Amino acid sequence: MQRIAFIGAGIMGKSMVRNLKKAGFTVQIYARHPEKVAELVQEGIELLSTIGDCVKEADAVITIVGFPSDVEEVYFGSGNILDSAKKGACLIDMTTTSPELDRRIYEEGKKRGLHVLDAPVTGGDTGAKNGTLSILVGGDREDFESCQKIFEAMGKKIKYFGPSGSGQHAKAVNQIMVAANLAGVCEAYTYAKAYGLNLETITDALADGAAGSWQLKGNGSKMIQGDTAPGFFIKHFVKDLKIVEEGAKEKDLDLPLAKTVLRENEALEQAGMGDLGTQALLRYYEGGKEKLV
Repeated sequence: MQRIAFIGAGIMGKSMVRNLKKAGFTVQIYARHPEKVAELVQEGIELLSTIGDCVKEADAVITIVGFPSDVEEVYFGSGNILDSAKKGACLIDMTTTSPELDRRIYEEGKKRGLHVLDAPVTGGDTGAKNGTLSILVGGDREDFESCQKIFEAMGKKIKYFGPSGSGQHAKAVNQIMVAANLAGVCEAYTYAKAYGLNLETITDALADGAAGSWQLKGNGSKMIQGDTAPGFFIKHFVKDLKIVEEGAKEKDLDLPLAKTVLRENEALEQAGMGDLGTQALLRYYEGGKEKLV
């Protein structure tokens, strides 16, 4: 597989495209807003004007778009991937989306002689830049194995979890853990500030102990600096936690922590903060909680 069509060159996608090119793949892209990928075009990446033109000759098609509705549009809408991809191509959805939707793409793809994998990622914008993403894959094992070199260009931990939809369930597990760690850092910082403790000193003292986490080391420093620039949008975290909520209902699971963090982030999104990074959850705890609920 040498020619890759890439749809969704956003904050993470741009870096993933660069890493694929660096690994020797021929990459072409489609973007609804061409101005947002101008820098990639300047770097020699070919931009096509339609999804059909982008994917028709590709050996593999990668999508990493914003919401399930966007996934639905690029796979089932007018001029979609399923109608345009050549027989035998591998379709890799790296969006965090509904497992049911990716299973639907898998079933439809199979009818058309296409190989479909769900492969959401974790590692954020930093992992995307460094090519160190964790890639969580569902689908047929032989398709997973045939796409190894593609995954290795973008990530370091590449894990197969089972049939179609399994990668999405693995990503849901990740987001539950992220929710717990992120909210924990926010609550801890709120307590520390109330007692006049220096947050940088607290972080330095605790980051390598039992309380340590990526959220503390990565997002903690951003919280201290007041940096709310998105590595991962609040609006996308809300989407992910809604997927968790749906999955929990399906299995009659009670996940109170994930539910609470979802409601907190929904409150921020409704207050116009959906385009901020998830570290802005601290604002919910810093006296804004009463105003937001």
